[in-house]
Amino acid sequence: MTNLSAQPDQQVFHTHRRLLFSVAYRLLGSAADAEDTVQDAWIKWSAAERSQVADPKAYLTRIVSNLALERLRSTRHKREAYVGPWLPEPILTGSDASEIVTDAESVSMAMLVVLETLSPLERAVFVLKEVFGFSHAEIAEAVERTEAAVRQAAHRAREHVRARRPRFTADRSRQREATEQFLAAAAGGDVNALMELLCPDVTLWTDGGGKVRQALRPVVGATTVAAWFASIGTVSYQGVEPADMKAELVEINAGPGIVFSGHGRVIATLTFDFDADGRIATLHNVANPDKLQAVADGTAYDIRTR
Repeated sequence: MTNLSAQPDQQVFHTHRRLLFSVAYRLLGSAADAEDTVQDAWIKWSAAERSQVADPKAYLTRIVSNLALERLRSTRHKREAYVGPWLPEPILTGSDASEIVTDAESVSMAMLVVLETLSPLERAVFVLKEVFGFSHAEIAEAVERTEAAVRQAAHRAREHVRARRPRFTADRSRQREATEQFLAAAAGGDVNALMELLCPDVTLWTDGGGKVRQALRPVVGATTVAAWFASIGTVSYQGVEPADMKAELVEINAGPGIVFSGHGRVIATLTFDFDADGRIATLHNVANPDKLQAVADGTAYDIRTR
């Protein structure tokens, strides 16, 4: 029998579900953890005395923020013991998100990597204030801290992010053009063409998580990075021969990216950071199979902040 009294509460939660995932994903850098956090928020919402809730959006955001903070603190030691570089879990995104610059930047792989270097509290405060526009008072209530403590955390986080975020980036059309050129050059094993697309001090970060073979340290320099990707068309990768590998240009984390697949499974994703001239400054290569499920599912997430 359908519980009619529960339907309005389900509708309220569904109305804010996209926002809740957007908050949780930016706080956690993991689609799987963000989905679990949203589900836990639903359980808490279902058990709450909702007649006393004046602002469901703020109430649900507070629940998700606290749950994400708890999860961040509990997983921090696991990430410190991670095999090789830890990169965020990539997600497919719609083109509508990439058209809003602030939304696209805040969910980019580059920004999520920077956010990973913040303390859990600083990360929560930065995301809620700078990305979603909550006031210091609202954030203080959400993270259960004083407003003064939130202001201090916000200042530290802003300074930290400002010092580490990419300074310049090419426009969207140039980014996509460079990604297409990179894919063609890599598929053809054209080292010279790859070199022209890369900054001299380009850095490649690879995440295999100890599950698949990847570089355990950053690969630096255009010559080395170009050689790395030129080999894609000539050698097997994770047991997939070049003839059986498919590379598809898609929207990943609100920017152009590449999904590599073969034998019926996704084997890696590749995303890029660009300088002002449209050259590739940083590449993020995620191959840990535990982090590829969201992409393999084919779901395009709506990560807009408004």
